[in-house]
Amino acid sequence: MQHTFDLLVIGDVNPDIVIGPLDTPPAFGQREQLVDTGLLTLGGSGAIMACGAARLGLKVAFAGRVGDDEAGRFVRSALTARGVDTEALRVDPVLPTPLTVVVTREDGDRAILTSPGTLSAGGPEDVPEALLTRSRHVHAASYFLLPRLAEALPELLATARACGATTSLDTNDDPAGTWAPGAGGIAATLAVTDFLLPNAQEALALARATAPADEAAGSAGTLDAAAAVLAAHGPRVVVKNGADGALLHDGATLLRTPGIPARPLDTVGAGDSFDAGFVAALLRGLPLPDALEFAAACGALSTRAHGGTPAQPTWDEARTAVARNGKNS
Repeated sequence: MQHTFDLLVIGDVNPDIVIGPLDTPPAFGQREQLVDTGLLTLGGSGAIMACGAARLGLKVAFAGRVGDDEAGRFVRSALTARGVDTEALRVDPVLPTPLTVVVTREDGDRAILTSPGTLSAGGPEDVPEALLTRSRHVHAASYFLLPRLAEALPELLATARACGATTSLDTNDDPAGTWAPGAGGIAATLAVTDFLLPNAQEALALARATAPADEAAGSAGTLDAAAAVLAAHGPRVVVKNGADGALLHDGATLLRTPGIPARPLDTVGAGDSFDAGFVAALLRGLPLPDALEFAAACGALSTRAHGGTPAQPTWDEARTAVARNGKNS
């Protein structure tokens, strides 16, 4: 089948207000605290991943939902400016566009406050079948923020795979802390996911939620064990672990790549840029060890500026970082 797009991203998009670093807890009582940096930028795991992939040279479409408001127009314009097709970005006539405030700290940690807006309403009707059947790869993001879409993902991803696409999922955090929404939980989605892309904390939580009861305690012990538990559900599991690099478990063997040295200004969106690099490398035909290393470079390079998208690398920039890291190791 002829493909129209290299990548279809299904997920969340919103403005991010990134402020920090804040080294003390936020002070209530109408106290005003000053921070060094404040930035209004494009946010949402799905949107950042889509922009990163477009920056790496892929032809990318985005499917999701925004409100009929200034925030919705802002994110549509930002996606378009970065080369992402937004024909499938629907406008909800009632609910507002989601909005996220990210408060950063100097140690790289951050607090994330999100007003969900249209996230609760997004569903399978927001994903045109023509995009599912004519994209080389389909990536789903923010599983736990999009409950209606999460419920439909097994069928959506199965349709994409039946038409020759590969698939990936980055669940991101679960604000409810249950890690297993719906009657069937996440297992049905993992069965039609080629690559699961959690960070370390998410991998441990997902493993505990999906492991058999007699194995749940053991799955929480190490990232290697958690990745093995998740790989048993079907996908190859790629775990992002910040400065310590990443690992990949295919159910039988384990690959590792070290982190790319970086002096991060802001780690917001680094995992999404990693996802973009990994998918771009796969679609370029790189073998898994090289794709893992390339993805780590994309994540590291994205931290050079504040916000998730301003410092996302080009293909050549990421390849140069990989080559430089190889010479220095």
